[in-house]
Amino acid sequence: MSYLESGDCPVTFRQSKKVILATVVGNGLVIYDFTVYSFSAVIIGKLFFPSDSSFASLLMALLTFGIGFAMRPLGAIVIGNLADRKGRKAGLNVTNLLMAAGTALIAFMPTHASIGVTATVLLVLSRLLQGFATGGEIGVSSVVLMELAARNQRCYLVSWRSASQAAAVLVGAVVGATTNALLTPEQLLAWGWRIPFVLGLLIAPFGWFIRRNMVETTRRGIQSPSLRVLLKNHRPQLLLGILMMATPTASIYLMVLYMPTYLVRTLGLSPSMSLLSACFSSAMLFIAAPLFARFADRLPRRKPTQYVTMILSILLVYPVFLALTHGVGELASLLIIGIYSAVAMGNNGVATVMIMEAFPAHHRATGMSMVYSFGVTIFGAFCPFFVTWLIGFTQNAMAPSWYLLGALLVSLFALVKFPARQPAH
Repeated sequence: MSYLESGDCPVTFRQSKKVILATVVGNGLVIYDFTVYSFSAVIIGKLFFPSDSSFASLLMALLTFGIGFAMRPLGAIVIGNLADRKGRKAGLNVTNLLMAAGTALIAFMPTHASIGVTATVLLVLSRLLQGFATGGEIGVSSVVLMELAARNQRCYLVSWRSASQAAAVLVGAVVGATTNALLTPEQLLAWGWRIPFVLGLLIAPFGWFIRRNMVETTRRGIQSPSLRVLLKNHRPQLLLGILMMATPTASIYLMVLYMPTYLVRTLGLSPSMSLLSACFSSAMLFIAAPLFARFADRLPRRKPTQYVTMILSILLVYPVFLALTHGVGELASLLIIGIYSAVAMGNNGVATVMIMEAFPAHHRATGMSMVYSFGVTIFGAFCPFFVTWLIGFTQNAMAPSWYLLGALLVSLFALVKFPARQPAH
């Protein structure tokens, strides 16, 4: 029974649709602003980390991408706790405001050629601000969607948070592919690289507007949230949940966000074609996430579909990269990347619901935010940097498959150990 049906939350059916729209669209806008950086990593490396080696510049740009994750755990604790204490709406509005500020810094920031090392410092600060905002966004938005759903619709509704992230990455990839196709390399270096960030800044007011009028969905109970109690009483859920984030994190950062860089620098494909891989894989994930979730909602337990997709991903990861590195052709490469992305990440909504159900309502936003942020920081923050370095060090284009296989095995272990219990309502 949903909060709507039980009367625990004074939200009408019409209001609930507005809350869902505000949550999903707002989440997509926040994720767009954070991830669009990855599609401009090569150019940002040249402009903010000048070096005699283009490889060194790229590494520094990817390192800065990873630095953005350093603030995610802190953002998860601060914003998640705010959402548990003051309401989900308050937490979501804070993330939108902070993300807009970080994006504005990048969009209008002078380059290293203009102000020297100050530009590098400001770029790092802007990524830290974006990371802080993202740390609170994912957990809180997931909780809002679950708290509006009936027990047999939770996975489906929460899956639209994953779908909105895929849509955000798709929009970012389309913007990147379009600017690469329409502008010359000189124009991209001069001003074209700013276009994705300016667009992100322009849509920020829309995110603020739709969330400003959303109603509150959190239940009020006699128990108040306490970080100390959460860490003491729910440590297994937190630790195993963090490990479960290894697979979706490594998958999205390798197969979607890092893939354009990998296809260009390592496999020699054209920039426009490589960005199409991000477009296609994002589109596949957008379709797959609700379908997987709809099926999972019909099952009495959350784990079975996760076992199937995780084991299938483990079996396919090496053949996928073997095919890519042996030049199967551009069209076949797109299909392989897209289909594998759907298999590896399509079940993320189900895993998210299982983790949230392990926490009581008054700790749910903080707990989920911490699980997501610590997991993504550990397994995704420096994933592109580490894989790029590993390829350069070993001279082996199969290196990404090693990292992804390790992440899959970590998540499989955590899934086996994750406490199977009745969901917390």
